[in-house]
Amino acid sequence: MTRSVWRALLIWLAAMAVGLGLLWNTRFSADVSFFLPSKPTPEQAVMVDQLREGAVSRLLMLAIAGGDAAQRAEASRALRASLAGHETLDTVQNGEAEALDAARDFLLDHRYVLSNAVSPERFSVEGLRAAVNNSVDLLSSSAGLLFKPYLARDPTGELVELISGLNAGVQPNERDGVWASRDGERAMLIVQTHALGSDTDGQAAAIDLIRERFAQVVQQQGAQALTLEMSGPGLFAVRARATIQEEVSRLSIISTVILAVLLGFVYRRGRLMLLTLVPVLSGTLAAIVVVGLVHGTVFGITVGFGAALIGEAVDYAIYYFVQSGRQGGGAWREQYWPTIRLGVITSLLGFGALLFSGFPGLAQLGLYAITGVLTAALVTRYLLPQLAGPGVHLHDGARQGRLLRPLVEHAAVLRWPLLALVLVAGVYLVQQRNDLWHSDLSALSTVTQSEGELDARLRGDLGAPDARYMAVITAPDREQALQAAERAGAKLRPLVEQGLIGGFDTPARFLPSEATQNARRASLPEPDALRERLRTALVDAPLSADRLQPFLDDVAAARRAPNLQRADLEGTGLGLAVDALLMQRTSGWSVLLPLRPAAGASGPDIPVDAVRSALAGSGALFIDLKGEFDALYGEYIDEAITLSLAGFLAIVVVMAFVQRSALRLASVMLPLVMAVMVVIAGLHLFGVRLHLLHLVGMLLTVAVGSNYALFFDRLALGEVLDDETLLSIGVASTTTVIGFGVLAWSSVPVLHAIGVTVAPGAVLALVLSAAFAVRRPAP
Repeated sequence: MTRSVWRALLIWLAAMAVGLGLLWNTRFSADVSFFLPSKPTPEQAVMVDQLREGAVSRLLMLAIAGGDAAQRAEASRALRASLAGHETLDTVQNGEAEALDAARDFLLDHRYVLSNAVSPERFSVEGLRAAVNNSVDLLSSSAGLLFKPYLARDPTGELVELISGLNAGVQPNERDGVWASRDGERAMLIVQTHALGSDTDGQAAAIDLIRERFAQVVQQQGAQALTLEMSGPGLFAVRARATIQEEVSRLSIISTVILAVLLGFVYRRGRLMLLTLVPVLSGTLAAIVVVGLVHGTVFGITVGFGAALIGEAVDYAIYYFVQSGRQGGGAWREQYWPTIRLGVITSLLGFGALLFSGFPGLAQLGLYAITGVLTAALVTRYLLPQLAGPGVHLHDGARQGRLLRPLVEHAAVLRWPLLALVLVAGVYLVQQRNDLWHSDLSALSTVTQSEGELDARLRGDLGAPDARYMAVITAPDREQALQAAERAGAKLRPLVEQGLIGGFDTPARFLPSEATQNARRASLPEPDALRERLRTALVDAPLSADRLQPFLDDVAAARRAPNLQRADLEGTGLGLAVDALLMQRTSGWSVLLPLRPAAGASGPDIPVDAVRSALAGSGALFIDLKGEFDALYGEYIDEAITLSLAGFLAIVVVMAFVQRSALRLASVMLPLVMAVMVVIAGLHLFGVRLHLLHLVGMLLTVAVGSNYALFFDRLALGEVLDDETLLSIGVASTTTVIGFGVLAWSSVPVLHAIGVTVAPGAVLALVLSAAFAVRRPAP
């Protein structure tokens, strides 16, 4: 090799070494951030927080099936005992009575600062009489047996009030002392992980721990018939990451092997094969590094999309090695590089439209594509000829390309059949215009139908909240946040009493504000005054005041006790409920008040207007998370349509400026539009409802297809496409179809949608461009 070749090789190797160094420190992710807005509204910010850090995102639901009821109950108790206290888990619940003892004792000890019923009226003569009579009446019910031991300490029933709030909402069935499914065929447990929902590694560690401990329980009990079912957002995230990693690896290998076989058949020279990797590796590495530097994190789906761009990056090396055959590198740069350069520009304009998306996933795809394509093109133009040296090209390109000439020369006979196909597709699209699009973001989810059904069944068995509706409050400090939560709770409580909503959760239930605690403590009478009022209230009552000395002692102790703090909740399980609803942010504190629908309500809906009206003026923001998801998806669709049109318009403007002929412009652009129409109609005809990434695929079809249309545009100038050019177009289009076509076999909806759109679109764009090319006689 000459000195210039060595210099070029060393420069490339140094650049690759720097890129690999940066790649080593690049963070990869497969979490939900791909689908979340980069600049959320206040409502969307709450949704983002819930998906990443909310209590629901840390919830895992377990079901033990198989065996008999006794075996399942014993396994449930053993599994809970094995998991309880582990550092990766915050809480494990299965309905065992002893698990509630700590919470019950805490509520009993602090009942006078926790109960909403505590007020001066509560401890008046009439208030005491009514409260004690209610407690006595409760003794005759089945629930009274549970509270009878506490009657002397709590004759006013504050513990009853608090326990009823603790058990608000739908409760699981119980069998053999533990939670059971509605049909009694499964023992149920609920686990809250310590790791946030966005911490996929932490979620994976917790899931592995649960499975390991369950396997140990089964082995110890010899109950091999028992099986474990699990669901929850953390499990979905772990599975999604594993699926994406597996798919990216598998598809990259398949694409690379197929391309290697194809190029090996065409090149038949190992050196050309190796040199073709130079722009491919350069583009891929540069794309990942740039995305990592700009966004901080590279999504797994973005890397999967890069597997498709291998076919696009290979095109430029193919153009060089095939087209420079007889004339050499200098002639190739003069004769063909302007056309290839224009194709690169159109691709950059198409991909570049995605950069302006507020959808981080699309912005990353756009940046990845632009960086990869531009790098591969520049490496081919400036570095590849130096590395290859003179005379390194495909020697029999003319012979292979000659086989394609009859197809191109007779492509015009397809015009009328193709026009008929496009007309039918257009009529079909007009008829189906209201049914083309999938309505929500679930179309992009990797959760399968069976996984979704299992999740719904376990939620129903456990009465787990879906946290669709909530009121959100922000405040500069915790005290003000808790006070605001109490004001909002006072507004919502009448809706519960009217049966409009089933209830709501609030951190103030177990951690009231300092102001509220002080007010409730001030409601407690002096010991002597309370003793006198109690004697008066219980005249002729079935319960003697003399038996209530423990009550008097507890009230006196409550008057002297310090205010309740968050640290006092440790070890009770109640602190977790508070932490899930009261969170410190960089800008202050956030309070969440999830709302439950009324019992017997059809579906998850609640009277939104009534709730908004009730919360007016309280400072609370009411949010419907599903509504926000749907609105977000609608915004993505509208934005993607706008950006796609902008990218298409930019391509048209550049083409018009270069071609300066309406006829030539139409011969290049109309085939691309027709290809998109036929692909959309075909996908919908086969039962595919379009979503966001299909739209992106349409834009990519235009960007990629324009590269091939530009070569056929040379016919309008009276040029003759030589055999090498025909071969390069044929091989380049095939590699692009392979690169994107492999994605069509992916189980990841995002990658699948791009594959099934771009692969057939590229084929149609090539055929239509050849059929409708303007042909003028050579001068």
